[in-house]
Amino acid sequence: MKPNRFKKLYAEGKVPVGHMLFEFTTRGIPEILEVAGSDFVVIDMEHNAFNMADTADLISWFRATDIAVFVRVPEVHYSHIARVMDSGGHGVMAPNVKSAGQAQALVDAAKYQPIGQRGFYMGLGPNSDYRGFPPAETRRVMDEANERTTVICLIEHPEGVANLDEIAALPGVDALCAGYGDLAQYMGVPGDFQDPGFLDAMQSIAQAAKRHKIPAIVQPGNEEQLEQWLGLGFTAISWSCDIAVYRDALKAATDITKKAVGR
Repeated sequence: MKPNRFKKLYAEGKVPVGHMLFEFTTRGIPEILEVAGSDFVVIDMEHNAFNMADTADLISWFRATDIAVFVRVPEVHYSHIARVMDSGGHGVMAPNVKSAGQAQALVDAAKYQPIGQRGFYMGLGPNSDYRGFPPAETRRVMDEANERTTVICLIEHPEGVANLDEIAALPGVDALCAGYGDLAQYMGVPGDFQDPGFLDAMQSIAQAAKRHKIPAIVQPGNEEQLEQWLGLGFTAISWSCDIAVYRDALKAATDITKKAVGR
């Protein structure tokens, strides 16, 4: 099974650095991210039109690199989560996890017994490179798959912040992620990322992850956010998303070009 670079780096005391895909599903994207130095990627299925076939193709292409590939599923639902894992993903991120019950449902769908309740599908699909194995090896294969899998709870509501310790303490939860955009709007301060209450909530997410010895992920879009949120204690960085990086780089280049031609 493909190793999980995200987990490996975190275990070594390093900060994994990744990226999120909202728009681009082309076969070259995984290699572009590899050249750029990404350790992990999050493929989004919550806020765009990516279907399961799009996502499975991306997972397959990413498996030709050493980048850990995660998918943000639309909701905590077995069919979303198990299909992502059976397609060879290293893990799943679930939106707006508010309770330990929701987190348990996520773990149940993503991991095999004794940690979860995922249906067994190994040796026949991309999650095991289509390689079979003797029935006597089943327990070992399940344990290795569980160890490789990263289950990420996205915290983006005050209710989730209130239940942080119960969520983070749950066996099988491997990381917390701050969904700062929704967190701010659900707190009644949309777009105000310097609100003191919002910053306290962000720090609470990072501190809960630290107490339970799991990564705290955040997705800054500029250097100021990066520095501030690292200072709050976040230990894994998903740098911006494909749309923002491409748009901003093209806008800067277009402005330079228009200035050069007198426009």
